[in-house]
Amino acid sequence: MNFRSKNRINAEFSMSSMTDIIFLLLIFFMLTSNFVTPSGLPVSLPSSKSSDIVMQKISVTITSDLKYFLNDKPIASEEIEPQLTALLQNAEDGAVVLHVDKSVPVEYLVKVAGIAKNLNASVTLATVPTE
Repeated sequence: MNFRSKNRINAEFSMSSMTDIIFLLLIFFMLTSNFVTPSGLPVSLPSSKSSDIVMQKISVTITSDLKYFLNDKPIASEEIEPQLTALLQNAEDGAVVLHVDKSVPVEYLVKVAGIAKNLNASVTLATVPTE
């Protein structure tokens, strides 16, 4: 008597569908991640309930000890306007993101924002979202 089944189960596993799922997940996470480049400078940003994500091409940072940085490079306060003019001529959208420490007096923020506005740039203040 032959008790063996005629239908044999194949024990092989096809990895092609698994790689498709991995690539789809990778694309999903790349598209849904934040496109924010964090500033490497020690700045304590103010908090805000509403925040928009802006692709920053040009960033101006003012630290708590009133040092100025243009795209993470130190710069003198007198050199902000000529350097911003040169950078905004090459930029297509003209967006300037201000990373200002919350302990900095408002007059320094207004000075840099005024310079950027006079150069017809859109000015955005970087904040930390509150929950």
